[in-house]
Amino acid sequence: MGNYADVMDRNLHVPNSADGPGWAAALEEHARWLRTVILARTREPAVVDDILQELAVAALKQPAGKLYEVQAGPWLYRLAVTQSLLHLRRLGRRRRLMQRFTQVKSCGDADGIDPGEWLLAVEQRQSVRAALETLAPRDREILLLKYSEDWSYRQLAERMGISESAVEARLHRARQRLRAVLIRSAVIEVNS
Repeated sequence: MGNYADVMDRNLHVPNSADGPGWAAALEEHARWLRTVILARTREPAVVDDILQELAVAALKQPAGKLYEVQAGPWLYRLAVTQSLLHLRRLGRRRRLMQRFTQVKSCGDADGIDPGEWLLAVEQRQSVRAALETLAPRDREILLLKYSEDWSYRQLAERMGISESAVEARLHRARQRLRAVLIRSAVIEVNS
């Protein structure tokens, strides 16, 4: 993609309106303080040039006549803030994706997990959630309490007011029903 200076070098020869120098000159004039604005917003010196490049591309897409309809400084300031916020939003999305990846990875082997396995694990979790939604509320409840809360049979029996053998029987039936739904939806295979 190149850096800001490359974009400016390529676009300095852009024909400007007869009224004046156009966006390339305005960007060149305001580049120093725009860098400061971007750095203050992102706190990442390494990305300042990239964001300034995106700002330059957005500005150079504007017709040269627009420069004279607006004050260049305030308009470029708003554009710098917007581009900085967009960068931070993309960074947040990437960070959340990596957190989800590391959560799945922590469930895998010690060497890590390849992206294909990660994707399959995500799809399996979604399929299990969908299968749980098809179960009766009573079955869904006991499975979620057992596996989400990691409760023992004793804890389940105490909180539900039933015997441990009743908990064991309910869990067995709920797991069978869930397994049947997963087999029907081809999420798991039947062992011969």
